[in-house]
Amino acid sequence: MAHSIRANAVAAPVETMKSAEEKKTSTKSVCIITGASSGLGLATTKALVDSGEFHVVMACRDFLKAEKAAKSVGLPKGSYTVMHLDLASLESVRQFVKNFRSSGMPLDALVCNAAVYFPTAKEPTYSAEGFELSVATNHLGHFLLARLLLEDLEKSESKSKRLIIVGSITGNTNTLAGNVPPKANLGDCRGLSGGLNGVTSSPMIDGGAFDGAKAYKDSKVCNMLTMQEFHRRYHEKTGITFSSLYPGCIATTGLFRSHIPLFRALFPPFQKYITKGFVSEEESGKRLAQVVQDSSLSKSGVYWSWNNDSSSFENVLSEEASDEAKAKKVWELSEKLVGLA
Repeated sequence: MAHSIRANAVAAPVETMKSAEEKKTSTKSVCIITGASSGLGLATTKALVDSGEFHVVMACRDFLKAEKAAKSVGLPKGSYTVMHLDLASLESVRQFVKNFRSSGMPLDALVCNAAVYFPTAKEPTYSAEGFELSVATNHLGHFLLARLLLEDLEKSESKSKRLIIVGSITGNTNTLAGNVPPKANLGDCRGLSGGLNGVTSSPMIDGGAFDGAKAYKDSKVCNMLTMQEFHRRYHEKTGITFSSLYPGCIATTGLFRSHIPLFRALFPPFQKYITKGFVSEEESGKRLAQVVQDSSLSKSGVYWSWNNDSSSFENVLSEEASDEAKAKKVWELSEKLVGLA
């Protein structure tokens, strides 16, 4: 008898804690943001939390870094939850989904934002499953995450449930920036089909020689194709809004951390004064937060961009980034690689 009383005494506080956590988030929508511990992800987290409408799940590789980042921008305790996610490991993606589900939180928006970029790498690096790292992280990890969480999003009671994949102007070859070599090009996807492992296939999607900057751009084309394929397959069925965006060039972001020092020193002023494409992290975060919650940006299948006066418009994607046959091919090959087919 004494034993069962003790068990109850231990269980009670946990119960109270859980209901407090649920109360905190129950009136708010819940948004998962990958790569939320720095740059655009952190700025968006702050914008959503500041709106008072969202509880943000910061899905990050480095737990401590995310906690420190949240404190550094003054996020109130209880306005966010940090959960571990390493997009370069499919096992980690699956574990994250399990952890998220066991939290009991609903899911109203998913923002696939995290990205790695290795522009100066001479040799490829590989993910846990042996895929070239930038496509593994930026595309395949997000592809699996979004596919698994689709059913959670579908259950959302929000009038505006959304899945957003951050694009890039560099993968869009009908823009000036997209034409800076090496240009994105997926070719016939023979490298993707072979598993991007650098052993039995090329580490590059098009089967060519490794190029770190091109691998990043290619991964961004995959992101944009994936968003459109999600829209075609699931929008009508689920009512979920699928969108992509280019929030502007955030030249100060840590994405450039592996670039050569001279380029890093010159790039922000060049962007700011010569191309006028420069936006602050704060401004870009507000833009992405708009795509998450603004009712005027609820159209599905759209690639959003902003004018210099910060008004949003539907942008046109390059031929490759809007190629339906290629989108279907990338989708089907990706399904095989992440173990969904």
